[in-house]
Amino acid sequence: MNQPPKTNRVVVVDALRGFAVAAILLLHCIEHFIYGVYPESTSETALLINKSVWDSLFFLFGGKSYAIFALLFGFTFIIQQRNQEMKGADFGGRFAWRLVLLAVFATINAAFFPGGDVLLLFAIMGFVMIPFRKLSQKALLIIALVFLIQPIELLECLGVNLIPTVLNDDYYPALTAIITTGNFLQMIWANITTGQLASLFWAIDAGRLLQAPGIFILGMILARGDYFSRETGFWVKVLLTGFVLSYILFVAKTSASDSMQIIFTMWYNLAFTAILVSLFVILYQIDIFKKITDGLRYYGRMSLTNYIGQSIIGSIIFFPYAFGLADTLGIAWSLVAGIFIMLAQIWFSKYWLTRHKLGPLENIWHKLTWLK
Repeated sequence: MNQPPKTNRVVVVDALRGFAVAAILLLHCIEHFIYGVYPESTSETALLINKSVWDSLFFLFGGKSYAIFALLFGFTFIIQQRNQEMKGADFGGRFAWRLVLLAVFATINAAFFPGGDVLLLFAIMGFVMIPFRKLSQKALLIIALVFLIQPIELLECLGVNLIPTVLNDDYYPALTAIITTGNFLQMIWANITTGQLASLFWAIDAGRLLQAPGIFILGMILARGDYFSRETGFWVKVLLTGFVLSYILFVAKTSASDSMQIIFTMWYNLAFTAILVSLFVILYQIDIFKKITDGLRYYGRMSLTNYIGQSIIGSIIFFPYAFGLADTLGIAWSLVAGIFIMLAQIWFSKYWLTRHKLGPLENIWHKLTWLK
């Protein structure tokens, strides 16, 4: 067996990325990959179990798993930039081309998942990082805070409408109707056209348009300061701060007016994300936790392959063009299916990476990035 060469990778970052991808998978599974068809519950117990699974997963991961993904997206950009600077080169132009390629992968993902806004949003808003790549830590923090205060939403609360309501409520029902027909080619076309618009517009309406680049920049700061390689003292402070802010913002968002609801929700999700990230990093210093989560570092190193693979597998399981199990598997059983998909992907990732340096799609992305 040919082992890949050793690198200076920060293993906890790989594992954390794997954790985020796993959380996204479980959420997408209970959502039936945005295909909102479910069987009727046969009893009050089934209703209670399904509701408990739904509420628990969205409480833990809704709006947070994407944020972890975004944080590490910015982190990886600075690592790549730093590697090129050590060679006397700059990564700005290559990264711009890399984002164009990511938009292509986003289209592939959207073909099977009409709600695949993350990759498209990252591909578009990732350009924000390029002009900021050489700024000081202080400057980056100020810029990140400007994005993260949700300035568009704050101005809208004051009556200044910079972005009109763009999400057409007919988009998702139209996609569901096309998926229901079981026509594979029609589904693909609808997903990469109407679906991409719907997912992007939803991201705008949900406040992610500026939150995403703000989180990217936080990831840049963490990479610049090598915070993931530091002792746990910093992360304990982040954990405690996250707890305090999450409690305050949870209370605030539950009593906020409609106009402030999005803002407090986005701030709350970010604070809760700080809890998840810091707790994971702290626990990862404990050997037993590291052993239990060992598969996640392989999962995270193949995040692009696994993320797109989830959409393909999920559509095959739930959509009528294939197995069509959406009206058979309730929320709880869909979670079980998601766990099996995750375990299978972890096994495949570990198997692949013991024989190759990069995952299948990661290798394609890398080679196309460095085309001469």
